[in-house]
Amino acid sequence: MSTEPAIRIANLTKRYAAPKGAKGADAAGKLALDGVSFDVPQGAIFGLLGPNGAGKSTLINTLAGLVNKTSGSVEIWGFDIDRDRRNASRAIGIVPQEIVFDPFFSPFEVLENQGGFYGIPAGQRRSEELLAAVHLSDKRNAYARALSGGMKRRLLIAKAMVHSPPILVLDEPTAGVDVELRRQLWELVTELNREGVTVVLTTHYLEEAEELCDTIAIINHGKLIANKPTRELVAMAREKIVRLEVADDIAALPQAEVFAGCELINPRTLEITYDRDRASAGQVLALVQQAGHTILDVTTREPDLEDVFVQLTSAAA
Repeated sequence: MSTEPAIRIANLTKRYAAPKGAKGADAAGKLALDGVSFDVPQGAIFGLLGPNGAGKSTLINTLAGLVNKTSGSVEIWGFDIDRDRRNASRAIGIVPQEIVFDPFFSPFEVLENQGGFYGIPAGQRRSEELLAAVHLSDKRNAYARALSGGMKRRLLIAKAMVHSPPILVLDEPTAGVDVELRRQLWELVTELNREGVTVVLTTHYLEEAEELCDTIAIINHGKLIANKPTRELVAMAREKIVRLEVADDIAALPQAEVFAGCELINPRTLEITYDRDRASAGQVLALVQQAGHTILDVTTREPDLEDVFVQLTSAAA
């Protein structure tokens, strides 16, 4: 494995044409991606996050060859998507949000047909191997329309892997599936990654991204606003929460300049949010005691990726 990135994106811009007759600011069209640049390291599980309408789907569709960029450059496994689209396409497998295969084909036929689209000779196709990998061997000859939602998601992953791409892009793969199926999908994705496949993931489940991804990029309003290793990104969260149980009913909430928020959970329980750059947990406890409260119990919550996501996207709004 070389040190070159699996995907290299430089100053990627996409502006959609304005509707006919549009006037004023609308006449310029919609700027979906605004000079986005980042690399996806080989062998990583790379998270691509952002609110709805941030530009994630446009970026993924650009990688897939479904959207033509306005400017900038994109390389997939070292192949420029403009100069060598064929090899760039063969280096990537896309798992879309939508279920896209003929419901009247069996899973085996879906994979065989996809292999044929890539020009893979019949004797070299991996359909049986892929069905086993996604735990669908027993559904080999069933109608695809008869599969459960989780089975269809797994079949989409197998379909994206028929040409053995070194990069797999999963666009909201666990949307609409239950907790157990989500766990099964992530076990499958993690296994593919252990085998050397680079994974790019978009998800609205931030706890998934925090647990699975080595590095996370966040896009908002078409701009890249963060691109860091997951642990570094989580460490950016400034606010912490401390919950305090006190001995007597609280008549008035304690006030302090370092408190970002103070909420009464029940008559004897406070939840205080504070900026950890300005105060420590010990100082918060001391301020509550100075307000005349005897503290019986303390619990704290460390910041997580959701805190950082809200913080960054709110600041960029």
